[in-house]
Amino acid sequence: MTIKVAINGYGRIGRMMLRAIYEEKFNDIK
Repeated sequence: MTIKVAINGYGRIGRMMLRAIYEEKFNDIK
């Protein structure tokens, strides 16, 4: 999963950005 690698690489900022995208598109992901 390149997304998880990107989140770990970016840290807090990437995590918040990916989380915002997940909330818009994938509400089921926790």
